[in-house]
This record gives sequence, C-alpha cells and structure tokens, in this order.
Amino acid sequence: MDGFQAEQYGGVSFGQLVAADVQTVRAAIRAGRYTGHTAGLAKGRLQCNLAILPLDVADAFHAYCRENPKPCPLAGVSEPGSPVIGRIGVDVDIRTDASRYNIYRGGVLDGQVSDLTDIWQDDFVAFAIGCSFTFEDALLRAGIGMRHIAQDVTVPMFRSTIETVPSGPFGGGMVVSMRPIPQDRLDEAKAISGRYPLAHGAPVHVGDPRTIGISDVMRPDWGQPVEIRDGEVPAFWACGVTPQVAIMAAKLPLAITHAPGAMLICDVDDRTPALYPEQQETQATHPEDTNP
Repeated sequence: MDGFQAEQYGGVSFGQLVAADVQTVRAAIRAGRYTGHTAGLAKGRLQCNLAILPLDVADAFHAYCRENPKPCPLAGVSEPGSPVIGRIGVDVDIRTDASRYNIYRGGVLDGQVSDLTDIWQDDFVAFAIGCSFTFEDALLRAGIGMRHIAQDVTVPMFRSTIETVPSGPFGGGMVVSMRPIPQDRLDEAKAISGRYPLAHGAPVHVGDPRTIGISDVMRPDWGQPVEIRDGEVPAFWACGVTPQVAIMAAKLPLAITHAPGAMLICDVDDRTPALYPEQQETQATHPEDTNP
C-alpha cells in the first residue's frame, strides 16, 4: 500500500474491507479509519476520480472533460456549493467519502487530507470522473489478474506524450495507467474494458511504452511499479489523473482532487452510462497502438 496508511489513524486495513459491502467501506472512509487505495473494494460499484474547482473556472473544465472523454469520462457534476452529485448517489458526500484528497494552490500540491469539511466553499463545483478501477472487477471475474491488487499497491501511472484537447486554462498530456496483461488474453482484456466507457474504455496503447513517451515502466510518476512477467505485455489505459495534471498546469489559487488511487466509491453500479455517452468513443486511441 502507498505511504499514507490507514494504520496512522488506528483504522482498518485493505484486507479487512476487501470483501465488505459499499456501506461498510464508505463508513470506514468517512470516519477516517481507512485512507488507502480503493482498487478491489466495493466490487460492482462505480468508482470515480474527483475534481473540485471554483465556479469561475467550472465551465472551462466541464468543456475540457467533454473534449477529452477517454481520460475524463464524466459521471456527474454538482451544483455550486453542493457536496452531493445525485446521479452517483444521494448518500455520497464529496467532502468526506474519498479516502484521500490532494489540495493544490497555485498549481502546487499543498497538502493531503482525508476530510474537506473545514475547507469546503460555497462556490465549489465537483466533477465525478469515471475510473479504471471499475472495469478491473470484470477482468478479475474473467480470470485476468490485476498485479497491483495482488501486491496491494496503487496502480502505476505515467505521464505520456499523448496530448489532450485544451479548454481555457486546462490542457497538457494524457496520464495513463499500466497493467500487465497475458499476451494470449490481450484481445479479451480490450473487449471487456471496452464495455465500460465510463471507466476509460479500452486501452489507448499496448506494447512499447517508448511510443507514448514512457522511458521506464519501473519508474511510474504515481503509484508503485509492478512486475511484467514473461508472456505479458504492458497495456496502458487513459487515466483520471489526467485532469489533475491539467489542473496543476492551470495554476489555480485553489483546487482539490482525489489522491491518485484513492477514489470516490459511488452507490450506482459499474455499468452506469457516462453523462455524455454519445461522446465516449470520439477520442481516438493512440495511432501507433499495436500488439507486440
């Protein structure tokens, strides 16, 4: 597990929650008793990335998500000042129900907290963005292992040279998450993940990471490295950390996101359609996406 441990708070472990229902998991997170990664928790429920921004830039960010549906598939948007996005669950409190949050000031990470209640503002607009953790359960059910879950670490994530479409102050390169997939099950993994457009859909690249600007898959920008074994190939999915990078580049006075790997677990199931399903597959995958 990554460095911000639940045990710091006298809390529960990942192992104690992995078979628990969504209400039990959410109660532990809301109480600050679990602050670890959420991959593999509350199986069958939609998990979301979060971006929380002041109202004056919310429209530009909304447009950024619509222009970049692979890394930023919108599940829902709050009303200004509201900590609830009804489309993903009326009992989901944006202020308390992600296991960790990053606070950015001037584009720089200024701290990490597990509760936003004390810094919540009346002009905040929250964006829930689909997460690849959602399709991982489907891959696991099909017998395709997820190495980061088996190792109890946060999935490795990388900056890539795939550019996003800018909107207002938001733009930059796409962040991708990597999972080793057996070569003989690659087509199956693509097909399964492709059924979950709100979870970024199918991979944006498979094979040589250098094609998308990644020099070393054992040195991720976020998360922890995982072993790639003989007979496996690295598959890269668009990642919801992409909007975090765009928010950092915008250098806003104040912005909040989930911490990488620490998602918001929703009440709706993992087959919930995207807010704008007609746009979901309009953003092409990398043109050099090939199987080695």
